[in-house]
Amino acid sequence: MNNKEQLLKEIEDVPEEKIREVIDFVRFLKAQQREEVLGITLVSEPSLAADWNKPEEDDAWSDL
Repeated sequence: MNNKEQLLKEIEDVPEEKIREVIDFVRFLKAQQREEVLGITLVSEPSLAADWNKPEEDDAWSDL
């Protein structure tokens, strides 16, 4: 049984009154993941900008 199947089985056993908490927790985890990805993107931007801002890059993309 893979992790997703195991999770679905566990969710089936959660009492109805706790389902909202499970949903909220899953949404929290998803938001946390998006924030981590965004953070990595923002941190890497200055180091990549050194290459992006070169005149030869502008020339390479000028036809698009």
